[in-house]
Amino acid sequence: MSEALHWQKSSFSGGAGDTDCLEISTTPTTLHLRESDHPTTILTPTPTALRALLTTLRS
Repeated sequence: MSEALHWQKSSFSGGAGDTDCLEISTTPTTLHLRESDHPTTILTPTPTALRALLTTLRS
């Protein structure tokens, strides 16, 4: 990842000092996920994996 990513917390997050949340960053073609208390571990799911995750979370 050569470009700097802009991370965004969920609106349900507890606030600026809360480190227990999921953060999302996007580029034109990719979604990146990380846990705010482990910011160096970045997940970049494929569209298929992301669809499976969202389907599981919705059910």
